[in-house]
Amino acid sequence: MEDSYGKEVIVAFCVTNNTTMGFLKLVIAGIIYGTFLSFSYGQNTDKIIMVIDPGHGGIDTGAVGVNGVFEKDIVLSIAKKIDSLNANLFDDRFEIYLTRYRDTLISLSDRTKLAKRLNINVFISLHCNQAVNKKAIGIEVYVVERKRHYSKSSIRLANIMQRELNDNLGFKSRGVKTANFQVLRETADNCPAVLLELGYLSSVDEAEHLINEEKHNGIALVILESIFKNM
Repeated sequence: MEDSYGKEVIVAFCVTNNTTMGFLKLVIAGIIYGTFLSFSYGQNTDKIIMVIDPGHGGIDTGAVGVNGVFEKDIVLSIAKKIDSLNANLFDDRFEIYLTRYRDTLISLSDRTKLAKRLNINVFISLHCNQAVNKKAIGIEVYVVERKRHYSKSSIRLANIMQRELNDNLGFKSRGVKTANFQVLRETADNCPAVLLELGYLSSVDEAEHLINEEKHNGIALVILESIFKNM
């Protein structure tokens, strides 16, 4: 499996305009990390290829918890746990790419562009919720609102995820919902695509739960197992 630096190079190549200077920078980066790979980026693998999209990043913190925690940090940590557990527990069963590996802001169009260029099998966008009502709790899983080629598969994956997070981790399930989110709208014709809202940072209990990095392992494991059950 390529290390995260190598995957960062591949991700950058997929979303960068092929200007001479930009291409040369990527070649140099690839040589430095020893992972240039002729930019095959998943096209010749028999593995299930997925993109995990940690929402927000950089100057866009996303929701801010009652305890001061940022949504962008929680979802990036969970995304990295998914990648790590895939290597250490699932024997690299999946080929996983993150839309961001660091605290950087990636445009929505670049996130979906990556998914299309990698010819992926699954797209999962990770987020946390927030509400004026401090008593609001639970997870929500979204699929695109209009019928698309992979709508049935997306709904099936979403149902498995909300059930597994409820059964195994005790999250209240607020159900599977539809929305016109760009990351779903632009990927749902290419693969099963879901957007997962992992609890409310406006809730004291859920914010404290989500700030605990040990809990991220459990969430990451359930997400991987849900994908496995959807295969």
